[in-house]
Amino acid sequence: MTTTSRIASRFKGKIQDDYLGLIMKFPLTSIRSEAELAAAQEVLDQLLTEERHSKGVLLYLDALSDLVATYEDNHHQVPPASDADMLLHLMEANGVNQARLHRDTKIPKSTISEILSGKKPFSRQVIVTLATYFGVNKSVLAHNL
Repeated sequence: MTTTSRIASRFKGKIQDDYLGLIMKFPLTSIRSEAELAAAQEVLDQLLTEERHSKGVLLYLDALSDLVATYEDNHHQVPPASDADMLLHLMEANGVNQARLHRDTKIPKSTISEILSGKKPFSRQVIVTLATYFGVNKSVLAHNL
């Protein structure tokens, strides 16, 4: 069985009816403007408010989400978070305050305060320590190096 026939076999019966019905209402084409983006997001929002989705609807949602993501990646790039924002997020997400972070990691209190106030960027050693402590990949913290 070829890849094409495997993909086509996913679209039979009710799946095909649901999927094609949605395509007839809002075709899956490249998004080329802010107006088209807004329309696509409206369709996504409307579909996501439904409690249950058929396989056809889920396939359509996946495809439309990919088109929205592609447009947003090309037209609405989000700059990486600052070191201060990243550390604050990790601390809040893990219920850790500055004193506990200092106790647990042995990072000097002054270094933690300077990072949080935006006066000091992460050093390589602080990145390694924080990545280990919070259980995240070092690359998450190393965007400014």
